[in-house]
Amino acid sequence: MAQSKLLFAPGPLTTSRTVKAVMMRDLGSRDDEFIAIVRNIRLRLLDLAHASADEYTAVLMQGSGTFGIESVVSSVISPQGKLLVIINGAYGRRIAQIATLLKIENVTLDYAEDCKPVPQEVEAKLAADPAITHVAVVHCETTSGMIKPVEEIGRIVQRHHRSYIVDAMSSFGAIPIQVAECGIDYLISSANKCLQGVPGFSFVLARRAALIATEGFARSVSLDLLAQWRGLERDGQFRFTPPTHALLAFYQALKELDAEGGVPGRAVRYRSNYRMLVNGMRSLGFQEYLNPADQGYIITSFRYPQHPNFDFKKFYKLLSDKDCIIYPGKVSNTDCFRIGHIGHIGEHGTRKLLRAIRQTLAEMDVQPSKE
Repeated sequence: MAQSKLLFAPGPLTTSRTVKAVMMRDLGSRDDEFIAIVRNIRLRLLDLAHASADEYTAVLMQGSGTFGIESVVSSVISPQGKLLVIINGAYGRRIAQIATLLKIENVTLDYAEDCKPVPQEVEAKLAADPAITHVAVVHCETTSGMIKPVEEIGRIVQRHHRSYIVDAMSSFGAIPIQVAECGIDYLISSANKCLQGVPGFSFVLARRAALIATEGFARSVSLDLLAQWRGLERDGQFRFTPPTHALLAFYQALKELDAEGGVPGRAVRYRSNYRMLVNGMRSLGFQEYLNPADQGYIITSFRYPQHPNFDFKKFYKLLSDKDCIIYPGKVSNTDCFRIGHIGHIGEHGTRKLLRAIRQTLAEMDVQPSKE
C-alpha cells in the first residue's frame, strides 16, 4: 500500500491510522450495532454544539458538505420565503447559486474577500426588507480562512425574528460554538473536516420546532431534510443507502476527539499548527492574504511571491513529491495558495512542510521578498 501524503487542506484531510482501520470492517445498514452507532453520533453532535436534545436534533445526510447545504436551502424555505446570503467568498456565493437555481427569491450582502461582514449592515438590510425570512452566512470562509462574527449576526437575526442558517463546514469541531446562544436554526457541517472523519456524509443541527414547521417545503426527494429526520427518528435508519464505512470512521473519530480534550483540546493543537506555520512562512518571506485580526486558525491563504521564477503548479508538484499536499487559492482578486492547519497533523508534520517549502524554493531558485 502506498504511503499516504500529508494533506494540508481544508478537507478531505489527513486521518489517523485508527480511523482508517475501522473501515476495514463491513457492517450492514440495518444491523442493530450500526443503528446504535448512528444514534450515538447524532447525540454526540448535539453535545459538541452545547445543544439540548429537547430543542435541537441532528440529521445526517449522505453526500458532501454542499449536499448538506442544499438539503437545508431546498427544504426549509417556503415558496413565499426570501433568503439573505452574506457573502465574502466562493462558499457564500455557492449558497446564493443554490437558491437561485431552486428559484428561491434571494438577495445578497456582498463584501470583498478580505473584508469581514459588518453586523450593523445586516441589521439595516433586515430592517429595510421585511420579506426576508432566512439569513445564511459561512462561519469560516474556506477561500480565505476568515472567521465571521456569527454570534453577533445571530443576535441581530433573532431580534428581527428571522431564521438563521450557518455553514460551519470548516469550523465545527475546532471553534467552540453554542448554537442556541447564537440563535442558529440550522448549522451544517461535514464528516471530513475538523472532526477528522472521511468524506461520505454531512450533518445538520436543526432546531426541532423550526424543522417541523417546514412541512411541504422540500424541493427534492433525496435531499428532503424533514423526511430524512423523520426516517432517522422512526427506526434509526437512513431513507437511502448510508455511507456505512464513513460512519464507522466518524464514530472512531469522535472517540479520538474526546481523547484529545474535545473541541477546546483540538483547538489548542490547531492553533499551535497555525502559529508555527505562519511564523515559518513569514521567515521564508511569504505574506498572508488576510489581516491577522480577521484570520482564523483553520486555513491560511498566502500571496504568491513576487518573483519571476515562482510558478504555483511547479511549486505544488515539488511539494507533492515530498509528500506534502497544499491547496490552490480561490480568492478572485489576488493570486494565492492555501495551507490548512487541521487534520491528524501536529508539530512534526508542520515542520516537515516548512522544510519541504524551504527546499522547494531553493530548487525553483525563488527568494520571496522579506519586506
